[in-house]
Amino acid sequence: MLVAFSVTPIGVGDSVGDAVAEAVRVVRASGLPNRTDSMFTTIEGEWDEVMAVVKQAVDAVAAVAPRVSLSLKADVRPGVTDALTAKVEYIERVLSQP
Repeated sequence: MLVAFSVTPIGVGDSVGDAVAEAVRVVRASGLPNRTDSMFTTIEGEWDEVMAVVKQAVDAVAAVAPRVSLSLKADVRPGVTDALTAKVEYIERVLSQP
């Protein structure tokens, strides 16, 4: 499955980058395939392992913020692997054709 999520600390002032970086640090330490962009972090794996990482990321932010907002979108496709890169590669191939 793919899970795209965003963790937002609330009540820590205007700058949330340090707290968000801690969430991304958790994701990267998980060893699961992942990608971070300006809006979301996407991770790929089995349901239980992906959701455990999301919880750990939320917990990391909650350690420095009195409140946490979580946005999550999931693509549940049993048996599919490497969707994190394969989907983007397909679109790039289509766009490169005349």
